[in-house]
Amino acid sequence: MYKITQELLQLELIRPYYSPYAAPVLLVAKHDGTWRMVVDYKKSNNITIKDNHPLPNMEQTVQTLGGGYQFFSKFDMKSGFWQIPIEEEDQHKTAFIIPEGLYEWNVLAQGLKNSPPSFQRVMADILSPCCQFALVYIDDIVVYSRSFEEHLKHIHQVLSILSQHNFQLNPSKCNIFRQQMDYLSHTISEQSVKPNNEKIQAIINLREPFTLAEANKFLGAIPWYRKFIPRFTSVAALIRKITNLTKANRNKFSWREPQKEAYLQLKQLLITSPLFLDYPDEDHPVILTIDASKVGIGRTLQQHINGEIKNLYYHSQMASSSQRTYDPIELEALAIWMCFQRMRPYLLGRSIIIYTDHCLLCRHNSLADYLSRHPIPREEAIFAEDYGIVQRNKAEPTVRGYVPDEIPPIVGAIVTRSKTKQVQSERNQNSTTTPTDRNKTTLLPIDEEIDQMKEDLSQIITNNSLDIEQLKIEQGTDSTIHQKIAELMIIREGCTTKKKLIYLPSSMINHLLQVYHDDPLNGHFGVQRTYLKIKNRYWWSNMKQSIIQYIQSCLPCQQYNISRKKKPGRLQPIPPPEGPFQLIGMDYCGPFKQTPRGNQYVLCLTDYCTRWVVAVAVPACSAKTTAEALFNAFISKYGVPAVIRSNQGTHFHNQLMNAISKLIGYDHTYSITYHPQSNGMIERFNATFVSQIAKLQDKENNNWNEFLSPVVFAYNTGTHSTTRYSPFQLLYGREPR
Repeated sequence: MYKITQELLQLELIRPYYSPYAAPVLLVAKHDGTWRMVVDYKKSNNITIKDNHPLPNMEQTVQTLGGGYQFFSKFDMKSGFWQIPIEEEDQHKTAFIIPEGLYEWNVLAQGLKNSPPSFQRVMADILSPCCQFALVYIDDIVVYSRSFEEHLKHIHQVLSILSQHNFQLNPSKCNIFRQQMDYLSHTISEQSVKPNNEKIQAIINLREPFTLAEANKFLGAIPWYRKFIPRFTSVAALIRKITNLTKANRNKFSWREPQKEAYLQLKQLLITSPLFLDYPDEDHPVILTIDASKVGIGRTLQQHINGEIKNLYYHSQMASSSQRTYDPIELEALAIWMCFQRMRPYLLGRSIIIYTDHCLLCRHNSLADYLSRHPIPREEAIFAEDYGIVQRNKAEPTVRGYVPDEIPPIVGAIVTRSKTKQVQSERNQNSTTTPTDRNKTTLLPIDEEIDQMKEDLSQIITNNSLDIEQLKIEQGTDSTIHQKIAELMIIREGCTTKKKLIYLPSSMINHLLQVYHDDPLNGHFGVQRTYLKIKNRYWWSNMKQSIIQYIQSCLPCQQYNISRKKKPGRLQPIPPPEGPFQLIGMDYCGPFKQTPRGNQYVLCLTDYCTRWVVAVAVPACSAKTTAEALFNAFISKYGVPAVIRSNQGTHFHNQLMNAISKLIGYDHTYSITYHPQSNGMIERFNATFVSQIAKLQDKENNNWNEFLSPVVFAYNTGTHSTTRYSPFQLLYGREPR
């Protein structure tokens, strides 16, 4: 350690200094028997803001070199990081500690999180004039050309730039004018790419593992070359099965005969000819053959050129526990999508033929539509056009008019414009088709079916701001609905459903939730009320989770909602009444900021049976105001209740209210003093009411009475958590339109 430190001091790469940082140091043995000093910057890296300058994609880099280039040259920087100085004010962050003292780096240190992207940025900037014939991967520079003269010119240009910026190369690691070159653990030539022989030999020399660490070391080394090995996952599955252990189960590792056979088979595959991949030919389409099962997913990328099969890429992987629950068609579609993610550099800008044994993926171009809408970054979308899908099964598909032996028990009743035209066209072409007697099915006349569904839609859709025409357009472009229609073509005679739902495309989910949550008529209520309002009208995948996420991200709800969890204690609930408007809770809510109409309070009345609420904005909470509001807003509309329950405030407990109760004929009971829980029904609504109004009123807080009726309507039409019905439904026996 001391010797290495003194050498670094003589080269002025480090200096002794005081710093609040102190990273530990360890020594690692090199292959030649010397030692390398390694600084552990783990804690510093955890608090470092990441430099997101991109590093080159290794797969894409290897493919770039396969464009018919005959000559290659590789240049390696001599301690490349040490040729980049660090700003004076940042040097103390690189400090490391050894027994002799504390030191900090004057140059870019190895081990820092941002050292590779910083070095990559510098090299990419200075060599940007050579980007058409030079690749930079951190401290490795590759120059590639199609002819000797061109290559000589390219090398001169690259070396001139490096000399101009005072960069030094390591001659022992440089190779020039090669027609075959080792780069990024691959051997690259004009014709093909294959694994590096030294790397393969190192894997072959690994002894048979007998511990968990040795087995993991073997599995960690070999997947780097899995793209050269067909059926890699199926062979390695036996070894992975015994290494995929939790920390508590590591003692259960057991290396047996099946694992030994898999180990030997993988080694044999690494040395079995041909172990190379061809480069894609731009003039021919690439052929993607995929297969998926509950065990794993396998893909092969090939080209047919002059009757000869060229292998471009192999890939396979284990199916996760969640993926094993997928249907076969979903697994097949997942395999294709994952292939496009993995083989992206090979597929961009090329014609693609996909071989699959799932017929449904071949219908209506549903695969391309499904993949184009998978949640991947928009800038990475690669399905800008329809790609050919070839069916592996050579048998003729079943005529659509004939019914298979088994019909799915669920029948879709969703119609889009594009699907209507398609089914109408097919019906005209196959008008003489007759279904089998055994299934006793009929194809309904499409015109009658469409008319019936239009009528159903008009009954389902409420008078809100959701654009129905836009809904139809979005349905026509949504992949999920087309997949459902492609699977369910037959309607069983006599099949009835309780209610038909509108399928909501993913592009319109947020808009619908704005209507059913943010709108004043729906009053920013919680997950359960919002879900129960929507579920009988619309459907989409993961509907409740979408609603939960939307409401959790609603700023007014997060600002004004408070916890309603009951504290421990003995409950003595009031016996429920026998019918509506037998027992009424009454209370004032306020004072609020005075409105332009002079209102400051809200008189709230709640029916203990149905939970129906009546709320009236009033200017004051006097006895006279209470009596007038009670008679005009409640008694004149719903009749005289048997019992009215309130607190003992002077606006309720007075001679006027006592006289009215005796005159009209109801009992007026009072809650216990300083114990509002004894009239908890109305108190609970008041707490809900205040937060809902706060979410809707303006910045002046004086227009709350404009939202009073919408909030009460939203409450009365929402499903109550106790009764599981809306107050409106309990009172009138039907849902509101």
